Amino acid sequence: MSKLIERAGSFQLIGAAEGHSLVFSQPLSFWGGIDAETGDITDHSHPGLGQNVAGKILVMPSGRGSSSSSSVLAEAIRRGTAPAGILLERPDPILAVGAIVAEFLYGISMPLVVCDIAGIASGGRIAIGAGEDGGAIVSFVDAAVAEKAAVQ
Repeated sequence: MSKLIERAGSFQLIGAAEGHSLVFSQPLSFWGGIDAETGDITDHSHPGLGQNVAGKILVMPSGRGSSSSSSVLAEAIRRGTAPAGILLERPDPILAVGAIVAEFLYGISMPLVVCDIAGIASGGRIAIGAGEDGGAIVSFVDAAVAEKAAVQ
């Protein structure tokens, strides 16, 4: 039987999403690091090279410059090749701008959440939603991911 574990966080951009987690211990730049046409990671110095972020819940400490990352994220959101949502350890104004611009221009929302990411493993199912107070609620739907997250 699945065990549901939840964590609170704060939204940089409010929204709801669900997907499989893709977790990196290193920040990722969308400028030169992600192909907006496909969602593939193209940064040869990143351990996620060749993986695809489309429809995933991307989990990482923060983004990694350049300011042009916001335009790449907005374009990926428009094309449907962006992550379904992003969980960060620290706020990232560059990624926030990209997500906000995409919502404003295209009417497509991609939640961006700051929360504790310790213990989150790749491959589990994660849901992002808003609590009654408007804060972010990150739910670990997959039992194995929930167990790891609960230990932290």
